[in-house]
Amino acid sequence: MENRLLRETAETLLEAFGQDLETITVERAVFGLFFSGVKLSTGHAGLCYTPVKELPEAVCCPSSARAMPISGRLRGRTALEYLNYVLDKNVLKRTLGIAAMNALSSLYWDLLPDKAPDFHYGLNAFDTADPREYRKTVVVGALVPMLKKLLAAEADFTVLEMDPRTLKGRELDHYLPADRAAECVPEADLLVITGVTVLNGTLPGLLELAKPGAEILVTGPTASMLPDAFFRRGVTTLGGIRVTKADEALDLLCEGGSGYHLFGRSAEQTVLRA
Repeated sequence: MENRLLRETAETLLEAFGQDLETITVERAVFGLFFSGVKLSTGHAGLCYTPVKELPEAVCCPSSARAMPISGRLRGRTALEYLNYVLDKNVLKRTLGIAAMNALSSLYWDLLPDKAPDFHYGLNAFDTADPREYRKTVVVGALVPMLKKLLAAEADFTVLEMDPRTLKGRELDHYLPADRAAECVPEADLLVITGVTVLNGTLPGLLELAKPGAEILVTGPTASMLPDAFFRRGVTTLGGIRVTKADEALDLLCEGGSGYHLFGRSAEQTVLRA
């Protein structure tokens, strides 16, 4: 099924930039252990989760080469070409496409400040919701800060996760396999979703399952793009980042850095409310 959320966001950027997307180029593209990044010729950068667990076939040189056939030829390609990657079947191309989409979103807000949303900087999206105010919470992904808040509050919650090895101790008492989302998402008053679902294409389906009026947080560097398509589908809070020092951020990714290595140094957390 086509990811309409990404297509709508790409169409907005295509309409805004037009032929400029063929003159804006990619200066750097890196795959890090946790996140991948793209820097544009404008100086703007964007990140996306690196889907290492979705590459089981990349275990030797021939199969690894098939996983990313254009390695060594990523620099200098146009922003338009990267934007077209967001719907590519190749998950690594899609990763770079989303990173470029996030970079273009940052450029969009700088060029059109009147269209920029009301950002809350330096704020973690998890801090915008008090789990004690909700009868039932569902967390999609092993979002440790949120799970700690829920456990501390002795809240009623379920955590949907593809890999239960990412959960520890009492977190496992609340575990449900990700493919059983239909059993619990419709009951959630608070739904907290990892931005990784933007990349793997599961977010639209999860939002369709959510009940009307639910508080829905989507958060993570992968979801650092224009918010309109999210808000049209019921998302109430979108948490992401804005890269402030592109080269420094990409250098950190190359050294195995995660989001927490970036915050306050080469990127800042952002929160948008619908």
